[in-house]
Parts: sequence; structure tokens; C-alpha cells
Amino acid sequence: MTQPTMTLETKSRITASLSAYVERRGSINKASKTLQGVSSATISKILSGKDADISDALWRTLSAQLATTDQTGWQIAETGAYKTMLFLLEHAQQDSLVLAITGDAGSGKTEAMRRYAYEGRNVYHITCAEYLNRRSFMLRVLQVIGVDSAGSTVSEMVDDIITELSRQERPLIILDEADKLTDQVLYFFISIYNALEWRCGIVLSSTNYLKRRLERGMRLGKRGYEEIWSRLGRKCIALPLISDEDIAAVCQTNGITSPQHIERIVREAEHDLRKVKRAVYAITKAQQETRQNK
Repeated sequence: MTQPTMTLETKSRITASLSAYVERRGSINKASKTLQGVSSATISKILSGKDADISDALWRTLSAQLATTDQTGWQIAETGAYKTMLFLLEHAQQDSLVLAITGDAGSGKTEAMRRYAYEGRNVYHITCAEYLNRRSFMLRVLQVIGVDSAGSTVSEMVDDIITELSRQERPLIILDEADKLTDQVLYFFISIYNALEWRCGIVLSSTNYLKRRLERGMRLGKRGYEEIWSRLGRKCIALPLISDEDIAAVCQTNGITSPQHIERIVREAEHDLRKVKRAVYAITKAQQETRQNK
């Protein structure tokens, strides 16, 4: 399916977002290092208005990496869990705290972290994955914080991460889906904490599995788990559950105002915002088709 041509209005929006992003990063070079597939020369062209030869594909690449809202036009409603996550992230950054934050799948915690990282200065959101080994994880961290690591060993990468973060004012590392990290990669958390205590905030975010994993690791006497638990203040902070009122707010923010529709979504969503999103899209699509057929 062919994608529509990028409009001047959309390009203008992306340019404004890019300009703000460069300002937060400190320079065009630093911004380009954190944007995949986008060179500093390309950024310079766009910001100077000389973007006639920039392809639509590249504009879309930028849009995807700079967007603060869903590419389909989905609007974010500030649920209780969303506002709590933003508060905790700000607290962790300002006071250089180390926190573990847990929330149910579909609670909206990732959207809150993305927004905070997008709008903040010296905030780095890293999505974790089970397939990441120590080297690939370090490479991902270095790419996000804007440091070139070509040819470096793992120990050199750790030093580069610590050195770069030490230079910054109140940096914050957010490890999203931290429960997916292998033990070897999770031990990196201890190294960063030990080197940057009270100089860098670190947030581990996950479903409730993270707490169960840490508690199980301590019961089994697994190396490093007692240290990790201690550095987290021996607790995981649980986000509030998604309420019926939260779901209604999400519906209304995205154009669903019928009490009957909202009541049905609340009843069927099982407090999962992903299910809410699918239901809202289904109703919106049906309404559009009805209008077109009239």
C-alpha cells in the first residue's frame, strides 16, 4: 500500500519538533548521533529550509523518532498511572534517585516514559529486550546518549557511558521492560549505580514480574540480586490501576463521547489501555464508514 505524499504542513511540524530536539541535545552533531539513519548534514538542511531533496521516507523516519503522539493521530489522556509515572520520573531525575516502577501491561507507562524522555533534557529512554547481550546493550545505551563507540571493548563502553553521564547535569536513564534483561546485562546497573551514585537517576520499569524475579533471585542467593534490591531501596513502586474513569477520559480525548460506547468499552477493556485503543479505533472506523455511505 502506497503511503501518502508528505504535506508541507506535516514537514513543518516535523521541522519544529526537530529544532526543539536539537536544542535539548545541545547541538546538531549530538542530535544526529541519537537519531537512526539521519545525518547531521540532513538535519542542517532541514533546519535551514533547504530540504527540497529530502525524501518522504527520510521525513517519515524523523517523524517516527521525534513524535510525541501516535502516528495514527492517537491522543494521550493523562490517566492516574500516566501522571504518577511522570511524577516519579521527575523525582528520580531531580534527586538522582534509583527507582523500580511496576505497572500492569497496558497501563500506559511506556507512553509516559517516552513523553518525559522526548520533552526532557539529559533523559534517555532505552527499551530492553531478551536478545540483548552485554555488548549490544552497551551499544544501544551509547547510541541513545550520543556517543560514538566504534571498535570499543565492553569495558571501554562502560567507561564511555560513565564519562559522558558524569559530564551532564542531572541525567536520567530509563530502562523500559527491564525484566527482559539477562542477569549479565542487569549487573551493568550495579556498575552505573556505583560510579554515578547521587549524580545520575536510574529508573527500571516493568510489569510486576520484575519484583517477582528480584525476590526469587534473592531467595536463591543469585549473585548480584541482593545488591540490586538494596540499591532500589528494597521496594518496587506500583503504579495505580487503570480505573473506569481513566478509560472514559481516554475515550473522550479520542473523540468517543457516546455514553453507550464508553460504557461498552469500559465493560470490555479489562482495564487494559491497548484494548481500549483497539475498541476506539473500531468505533471510529465504523462511524467514518457510516458517514461516507450517507
